[in-house]
This record gives sequence, structure tokens and C-alpha cells, in this order.
Amino acid sequence: MPLAVQIARPGGPEAMQLVDVPVGEPGPGQIRIRHQAIGLNYIDVYQRTGLYTLPMPLTLGMEGAGIVEAVGEGVTHLQAGDRAAYASNPPGSYSEARVMPALAVCKLPDDISFETGAAMMLKGLTAQYLLRKTLPVEGLQAGDHILWHAAAGGVGLIACQWAKALGYQLIATAGSDEKCQLALANGAAHAINYRTEDFAARVKEITGGQGVKVVYDSVGKDTWEGSLQCLRPFGLMASFGNASGPVPPFAPAILAPKCLYVTRATLFTHIATRESCQKMADDLFDVVRAGQVKIHIDQRFPLAEVQAAHKALEARQTTGSTVLTLG
Repeated sequence: MPLAVQIARPGGPEAMQLVDVPVGEPGPGQIRIRHQAIGLNYIDVYQRTGLYTLPMPLTLGMEGAGIVEAVGEGVTHLQAGDRAAYASNPPGSYSEARVMPALAVCKLPDDISFETGAAMMLKGLTAQYLLRKTLPVEGLQAGDHILWHAAAGGVGLIACQWAKALGYQLIATAGSDEKCQLALANGAAHAINYRTEDFAARVKEITGGQGVKVVYDSVGKDTWEGSLQCLRPFGLMASFGNASGPVPPFAPAILAPKCLYVTRATLFTHIATRESCQKMADDLFDVVRAGQVKIHIDQRFPLAEVQAAHKALEARQTTGSTVLTLG
């Protein structure tokens, strides 16, 4: 039977264990895929720790790439033998093979490797819906400043490059000088080490006191208040993660002085239909194949060493994307 990484109950990295899991035939609307590479994402940590509650036992993982082995009734966009990649609910990509819904699985172009496919779907589609669809009320134009936290991570490095291609002045934050340099090398116009600088003060300085139109924030609790300070009137606070912990409850009245907008965005609402998912994936594939966005795979761990991979991710020792390898 194929191997999979499961947890029996929420916990630390040690809660993840390799187990044998039977994989049957796909039902209506499903496919069976044999993975060639698996993506690692911070949402996996949220699910492992129980921040996001899911039924147990749970096979983790939201992102992968491989070869379609079989398709169920009603699946017309894929067939056995296709190269494919996905970011998809429910979890289950930490496995050699799985049966899963076909809706969010996309054909992987022949000139994009399985590792790149596994590393870019969740992170790249996240950057896509943020930069292309999660926009301030006044819109974004070439030359506009935007603020992106954790810019040296997997989503962040894609966003730095994509924002530059769109003509935006991306202000990056990261937790070390090395990570700041990485963001700058990938297209960020400015970079702020939030451990040594007051990022809100620096943003005001960079923008001549105006602030930014939008903040894209996957950090959560630690950056929330400073991010609100960075916004100009009618600006958008786009929260899409909780790496430092959830944002605490707040009174809407704090938004009033600058008429600010707040959204808690999530990828899976954006890819809830086959048409939307494919359109977003095509946009991502286009910028990758054109060389405007390069997917940086900076860490590789065998699937059996998934505990070490999670420890490195939580300790903020990773940059770019991380993949779990098979074989």
C-alpha cells in the first residue's frame, strides 16, 4: 500500500507518522494521482497544530504534482497519463498516491517540472488572487507602493517578481538582512528588516508620508497594528495568514479615521469552480513560462523526513519554497 503522513491528533512535528493507506478507485468527479513531488506550506502547520480543526486521523498536505493514474465519471479535463499539479482541499498530498476531487487539479505544462509544479500551485495561486483580484477600492496602477510581509517566503518571492512585472513598487519585510537581500534580488523595490527597524516608520519614509494602498499580510498578530499604520486613506488590509498567531478581535471603529478596508482572504474560495481555478492557473503558468516569475525551491526533504521539514518551516529557517520528495 502507498505510504502517507498522518496525524492521529493535533500536535507538534512529532505527531506526524508514516503509515500505509489503501488507495482505491476514483469515484464521480475524482481522480487518482501518483505524486512525484509534494509542496510544503504554512497552512500544513495550522492544520497539524489544530488551529484549523479537521477530522482525524488526517493526512496532511494541500499541494502536489504527479501523474494521473485514473479518472472517475464526469471528469473531462484530465485523463490517465496526464502530468498534473494542484492546490486543493481536502488535505492529503503528503502521500505517494491519493484519490481526490478533480476540480482544482490542472494539467501541468510539459516544460514545467514536477518539483516546480508542486512548489508553485498553492503559493503561486495565492500570489495570483492577491495581486490580481484582492485590490484596494481605488485600484492599483504602475508605480503604486504596496507592502508585503514575509516577502522572502514561498508566496513572497513569487509576489516580489510578479509585482515588479505589473509595475508595482513592492516594499518587502523579512526577518533578517539576508532575507531582505533575497527579496530585493527578486524584484522588491525596498526591503525592511522588521527585527531591526520599525517597519511602519520606514514605510512612511519610503512613501513620503502617504502610506501604501494595500498591505498583504500572512504574519498575523505581530504585524497587524503596524500594518494598519502603513495604510493611506481608503487603503486595504489584506490578511491571508497567521504565522505569528491569529489577529485578536478588534473594534471596527479603529478603521474609521482613514476609512480603511479589511479582508481575510483565502485561496480556496477563489478556486471553488473549475473555470476560476483554470483561469488563475493559466495566468500563473504564463508568467512562469515567460520567465517573469521564477519558482525558488530552496529546500528539499524526503517525505520520510517531514518532521524536520516542519521544524525548519516553523523556525523560519526556510526561504522560497520547500518540497517533499519521493523515491
